[in-house]
Amino acid sequence: MTPLYAKLLSVAACATALGAGLAAVPASAQTGSFTLSSPDLVSASFADKFVLNGFGCKGGNVSPALEWKNVPVGTQSLSLQIHDPDAPTGAGFWHWTVYNLPAASTGLPQGAGNSPATLPAPAYGGATDFLDTGATGVNGNYGGPCPPVGDKPHHYVFTLYALAVDDVQQAGGIPKTGTASLYAFVLNKGLGAKLLGKASFTATYGR
Repeated sequence: MTPLYAKLLSVAACATALGAGLAAVPASAQTGSFTLSSPDLVSASFADKFVLNGFGCKGGNVSPALEWKNVPVGTQSLSLQIHDPDAPTGAGFWHWTVYNLPAASTGLPQGAGNSPATLPAPAYGGATDFLDTGATGVNGNYGGPCPPVGDKPHHYVFTLYALAVDDVQQAGGIPKTGTASLYAFVLNKGLGAKLLGKASFTATYGR
């Protein structure tokens, strides 16, 4: 085998491997910016349907639909967190968490956060600050906004993490019942280069 022929075979093998790798990732993940949005929150504010039903609020507590596009190449799972940094707690307030969403998923339908059975396997709802309050029906489910009366509108930050691991709990060495803050540390710092990208948007609500 001549050196030139061997070099051509090597290039062809690399191209084949690269093509196979790209084929495993949805085409939408290969171009454009990684984005997260909600067709239910187009005005960047919450209708009553999505507000908490508890703690003095009388909303429907239905989780809004979410959509995402252009998941980074190499993503093996996605994690979702919703946080209110304006809550008068000194640490904000966690309203919804979902971990180990399939990399091929492109969103969550309206109401997906209201029952663990509606999440796409192997995703699971993690702990929130409504844990054991009964306000969300089942621990870890979506809890809508319900800021104190008279506060300026609070900001609710929806963040989706694209990860090069298929199980964030195992990769981070944390318990499945870990707090949202513990998971947030793992997602933002603990996984290092395994965090491939973040997409977020903010909606507001006041009363």
